Amino acid sequence: MKRIIKKVAVLGSGVMGSRIACHFAGVGLQVLLLDIPAKQEGDKKTDRNKIVNDALAAAVKSNPSPIYSKDVLKRITTGNFEDNMKDIANCDWTIEVVVERLDIKQKIFEQVEQFRKAGTLITSNTSGIPIHMMTEGRSEDFKKHFCGTHFFNPPRYLRLLEIIPTPHTSPDVVDFLMHYGDLILGKTTVLAKDTPAFIANRIGVFGLMSIFNLVEKLNLSIDEVEALTGTIIGRPKSATFRTADVVGIDTLVNVAKGVYDNCPQDEARSQFEIPAWLQQMVSNKWLGDKTGQGFFKKTKSASGEKEILVLDLQTMEYKPRVKPKFATLEAAKPIEDLNQRLKAMVAGKDKAAEFYRHFHYGLFSYISHRIPEISDEVYRVDDAMKAGFGWEIGAFETWDVLGVEKTIAAMIEAGYKVASWVDEMLNKGIRSFYKIENGIRFSYSPVSGSMIPPSGVEGAAFIVMSNFQEKIAWKNNSCRIYDLGDDVLGLQWTTKMGSIGGDVLAGIMKGIEMAEKNHKGLVIANEGGNFSAGANVGMIFMLAIEQEYDELDMAIRMFQNTMMRVRYSAIPVVVAPHGLALGGACEMSLHADKCCPAAETYTGLVELGVGLIPGGGGTKEFVLRASDEMHTDEPETITLKNRFLTIATAKVGTSAQEGFDIGVYRKGLDEVVMNQDRRVAEAKKSVLEIYESGYVTPVQRKDIRVLGRTGLGTLYAGINGMLKAGYATEHDSLVAKKLAYVMCGGDLSEQSFVSEQYLLDLEREAFLSLCGEKKSLERIQSVLKSGKPVRN
Repeated sequence: MKRIIKKVAVLGSGVMGSRIACHFAGVGLQVLLLDIPAKQEGDKKTDRNKIVNDALAAAVKSNPSPIYSKDVLKRITTGNFEDNMKDIANCDWTIEVVVERLDIKQKIFEQVEQFRKAGTLITSNTSGIPIHMMTEGRSEDFKKHFCGTHFFNPPRYLRLLEIIPTPHTSPDVVDFLMHYGDLILGKTTVLAKDTPAFIANRIGVFGLMSIFNLVEKLNLSIDEVEALTGTIIGRPKSATFRTADVVGIDTLVNVAKGVYDNCPQDEARSQFEIPAWLQQMVSNKWLGDKTGQGFFKKTKSASGEKEILVLDLQTMEYKPRVKPKFATLEAAKPIEDLNQRLKAMVAGKDKAAEFYRHFHYGLFSYISHRIPEISDEVYRVDDAMKAGFGWEIGAFETWDVLGVEKTIAAMIEAGYKVASWVDEMLNKGIRSFYKIENGIRFSYSPVSGSMIPPSGVEGAAFIVMSNFQEKIAWKNNSCRIYDLGDDVLGLQWTTKMGSIGGDVLAGIMKGIEMAEKNHKGLVIANEGGNFSAGANVGMIFMLAIEQEYDELDMAIRMFQNTMMRVRYSAIPVVVAPHGLALGGACEMSLHADKCCPAAETYTGLVELGVGLIPGGGGTKEFVLRASDEMHTDEPETITLKNRFLTIATAKVGTSAQEGFDIGVYRKGLDEVVMNQDRRVAEAKKSVLEIYESGYVTPVQRKDIRVLGRTGLGTLYAGINGMLKAGYATEHDSLVAKKLAYVMCGGDLSEQSFVSEQYLLDLEREAFLSLCGEKKSLERIQSVLKSGKPVRN
């Protein structure tokens, strides 16, 4: 039966419920959000929906925002369990997100059964209660359509969705939820068994608890562990103890106790015992961020400055933080490749290396024994940890990197055991958990005793460019061009933060050249956390500070020419950004034949943040689009002013949807991809569709309307007003006027029609002149020192 989801009921509006409702609404669904009615206070008239309305309002105000744009809220209707439970009869999916108590959940499901339409989905977002226990006493139809759907907080940003069926759940329902969660909700859907803490929390909490035990074994401080377990090993910046503060120490303890109590056969059960110092923290209500102190505590120094103190686990008193030093850590920091870095850290000779060995050996032992208890497939464990806990590399993937056979020998020597199926795998001559063939990653299945492709990935739903190493068509120091099949090429680069310099521009030019000769089109996309933070600001600063203006002029021309090549090539070029797509990366998106941004794409022309204007065709493109929009009912100066303000305020769309709102993406042409793992496949599909529809090289525009002095007068008046009111500095005013000059086409006496090249020349001249401004150079230098991308 074809299942269509139009409306979803979310029962419970707490931290998770309200945010899950926002996410469903964000993908375009109508949402009914219900909670308990507010109590009547005497004779005073009470808003019975106050609880749910307050919860939703608090969620919307929270940071990071749970909504892609404010329009999302129009799709959410609120109500209460007493007055509006009947309304779930019109819903296609009802998800329960009430308090973690089985009796309360069962009472809610009893009400649900009275009103839900037969055949509709009913799921629970429980993080630990056994799924099968919730359906006791329910009808056969209820049980058949019931399943666990465990979102991670915050649901917009954490990509894991665990699907946990019961023995009664229809296989069709499981298949639907796995596919819908991936395609529509943008999640990494992981099929989990109905075991305590499911997959991610079972492994994740084990990892935290094992580190807590290593703290005592190796006499490590909190600061030392934080230095050893963050981004250096491919984990989130919050590392270990900061993560515990964010999650909530009571929550962590409850999950650990749940595993200890409900998993008597777990060979590592002792790891889940709560250390005395951790139990004392719970007793003291030092629960982390929610109570204002946990492993860390924010305070003010004697001078009144903000200070973060760290807990000394020996004395249970807070003290100033100390930056630790380990030889292994110092040697590993310069190694950019994570795989090589992990090898170096495990091979070290100091206490840090000893920690890494014990940590990884314990983790490898544990995950090997969880197969097939929590999952039949190893890849599901890795997918869960990467999507739910933000690991850059999965546990089985890490084991492959360090060498399975070699590591087992070291583990046995150190007293760690592995599950028998790993030995059986090696005895079959299979030396790793993963292998790549024809761009598809296969993983070992202990059930079949062979390598299998991940479910659903056999087709073209997911394309990972780096899996096409045997099909590299061209490369330089930064870029790789891959043959993605079907006569489509793919380009990616691996510079820090995806910065765009000479190598990358050469790669783009080469990719287009190769595609024009023998292929149908080109996909441009990157892996890792971000697409690109923009142009190589360091190179610009170096050339400007040395006053190499001819070199700088040449570099800007090269950037502009490359963007124009993206626009005016003989084949379709589709860009698939994700994460940061700022500055020059935004300009690339503006010039592509089509963009397929991930839903979580943060884009904008941010150059004014460093005292420059967009110099790679971004300013020109906004003028061109303003010209095309001037046929609307709005006055011409208003249309131009809106585009001007977007650049002048360095406005960034904090989602792909907002990228449309600020005029970077084009409605009816560019397409948001909810699951960022599908970006490249969707971009490739778009290349083929555009090519097959009869792609013709566009003609450069010479009909761009600019307003000249009419527009300049309006924009200059606004700039001067901001300056006089103290909202802008003299330098801000200078940069804004340079931008206005370009966007109005210069000092023209009347409205005129100009070419793209005319505007590019103005843009480049303004950019070069600002590179000679002391204040601009100071701002660029500040950004370089911070190591952070340019933001508004």
